Amino acid sequence: MAKLKKVGMILSSSVLSFGMFSSVANASTTEIGQPEKVRIQVASTDVEISKDELIKKFREIFPHQFDFLTNNDFHVSSGHMFPEDETVRHDLVFTKTINGKQIYGNIGFVGEELDIENFSYQPPNVTDALFPPKVSKEEAKKIAGNFMKEFLDGKDYQLETNTFNYYPQQILTEPIRYSFTFARTENQVSIADQIMQVSVLGNGEIVSFYKMSPQSTKSTYEDVTQIKDKYEMVKKVKENLSVELNYQVNYDYQTGDRSVELVYRPTAKFHGIEASTGKWLTANGFTSDIPGETKIEKVTVNPLPAKQDGITVEEAKKIAEQFLAIDSDKIKLNIESIQEIENYNGMPVISVQYMYRYRTGGSGSSLEINKSTGEIINYHNMKDHLLMKYGEDSKKENSLSQQEALSQAVKLLKEWVPSYLHNYAMPVGEPYVDERVGSYQFSFPRVVNGIIVNGDQISIGIASDGSLNSLNVDYQEMENWPPSDDVISTEEVKAIFEEALDLNLTYMKHSKNEKENHYDLVYVPVFNEEPHGYVNAHTGEWNNLFNGKDSITISHPWAEEELNYLINARVLDIKEGKSFNPDAAISKGEALKVIMSSLTYFYRGGYYPGQPNMNQTFDNIDTKHTLYQEIERAVELGILKADSQNFDVDEPVTREELSVWMIRVLGLEQAAKDSSIYKADFEDADKIQSPNIGYVAMANSIGLVKAEQNRFNPDREVTYAELAVSTIRLAHAIAESGRGLRY
Repeated sequence: MAKLKKVGMILSSSVLSFGMFSSVANASTTEIGQPEKVRIQVASTDVEISKDELIKKFREIFPHQFDFLTNNDFHVSSGHMFPEDETVRHDLVFTKTINGKQIYGNIGFVGEELDIENFSYQPPNVTDALFPPKVSKEEAKKIAGNFMKEFLDGKDYQLETNTFNYYPQQILTEPIRYSFTFARTENQVSIADQIMQVSVLGNGEIVSFYKMSPQSTKSTYEDVTQIKDKYEMVKKVKENLSVELNYQVNYDYQTGDRSVELVYRPTAKFHGIEASTGKWLTANGFTSDIPGETKIEKVTVNPLPAKQDGITVEEAKKIAEQFLAIDSDKIKLNIESIQEIENYNGMPVISVQYMYRYRTGGSGSSLEINKSTGEIINYHNMKDHLLMKYGEDSKKENSLSQQEALSQAVKLLKEWVPSYLHNYAMPVGEPYVDERVGSYQFSFPRVVNGIIVNGDQISIGIASDGSLNSLNVDYQEMENWPPSDDVISTEEVKAIFEEALDLNLTYMKHSKNEKENHYDLVYVPVFNEEPHGYVNAHTGEWNNLFNGKDSITISHPWAEEELNYLINARVLDIKEGKSFNPDAAISKGEALKVIMSSLTYFYRGGYYPGQPNMNQTFDNIDTKHTLYQEIERAVELGILKADSQNFDVDEPVTREELSVWMIRVLGLEQAAKDSSIYKADFEDADKIQSPNIGYVAMANSIGLVKAEQNRFNPDREVTYAELAVSTIRLAHAIAESGRGLRY
């Protein structure tokens, strides 16, 4: 089909990232994620694939849904492949503007048969997929399953019931999306790396799927009849199970708040157990002997002096120019900007934005230098990939052993970030090894009071010749570290984990297996059916790293559905629990928070490179106020007017004020201002302020804030229930008009 010619390498994030194990491995405090995949382009002159051929394949999957697209709406990108899988892939992209709204879609094809591997689509109108959805989750599951079997050759796939999908918040102008994961089976056993994901909108429309296929069709599978009894293996795991006490740093990406708690997790000595032999599965393959406990050893016992005492912007530029220099006539380094900011950990840094420019464009990133110490705390090497892209030798011919790479990692850490090292320990887990290029990725965990900190580590990548591939220091300043003298005993918590333990039988292909493309049967430990669960060290209760606290359920005669949706979507924050009264008046501050959080995302961490000095519109709402971002965003969009020195967040909001806000959100203020063209036939129209008659009339006409028995009650305080209903109506009005708030 195509002559393969590797003309270059570019960085590309993998479409979907899957860990090999879902429980014990994920419980590790130092597990390292796999680095980004390297994508190899295939010379376009050597690829014999026509656009028409790809379009035909696409229309076979969607025979009528995309009839509105012509062949001119499609574009084909260059063929590409990955180093670990030389199967050629192609991308077909389509764009079109319909009724002023742009639609976009992407289809990925794989192999000589041009099977569709992935698909994503942004429809022009999603109003009918907003809350409340047309189809339930159960109905969407049937739609996904039928689509998978009919069009994706999914007859051998089964639904995974405990898959993990994390959505911290969803704004109301985005459609309801249901995602389902299916795993291919062999002998009725799921295969870990052969999965399929299908997403269905709330209107029943398929908008994305991804099919993770085996790299080889000649795979062999272990005989399922030769496995040991599951309950015998459960007993063996329990006898060898141990737990470890960790500090866990919890970070709320929406509020920017950090907290620390003491938690128990299983010690990640093994990842599973071979079903046929009972051998332990570790990062280095199968072994009869379970790995021993890893001793915590500090990188340096005593603090080392900082690289230098403070740094100026000019000095940072010189360091960056030297550090990022590239030896090539075809590629030129350009420092785009240098700024003094606080990074997402609240640390004052100098951020250097840079680009490597070449004939066809450029690739860029940023480098962070600690302003107080002159130490480089965030760096990723792009030079080698760019040199390879242009056929130049990156001079990485040596091959280090793991111990040699670890020694080099410590040496480079002492050179570049010495002042941090007394806070960190030597790696307690195995590194990620890219055997293709001979590189290593190590993680050095932070240690406080002799306890490893989960969520705070130094990550460093070492190339095959010992040079620095990447460096990231995730040090977080925390004031309060809970004492460990009052935690429950390891015996108690071990009993909790043993009770929650189960084993899932799965086919896995281990990189250390001598048989190429062979799948072993492995019993994988799961606890409480949660891939990210842990036990609170003080209470013994199960928690989940991402689910947060269980939300309460509200009962209400006419706004129950809306209230509970806002609570589950984390738009409405209820602190009173069961004592919450949905018919109580809501304050201006809380009402504004609900409206703004329903329509746009907020990330309060303050990590915005290049962010200008923040405004302060009202004297009583400074940058530390909990509603600062919502209020300033509302001012920016014209929803609030800066016509007073203070904004009373605690004063109740009236129906008239709410009407004004919502009409401004819709961008209809100019029309609403001319009150002479509106006729308010309400019995209490005289109670509406003259400048606001147009706003009220429009809010009533659109259905955002409705009159009751011909009375608008403009002075009546808005309740939580009323606001919930009105806000969801507003989201629909925005979607129908096509006016979205700029993020």
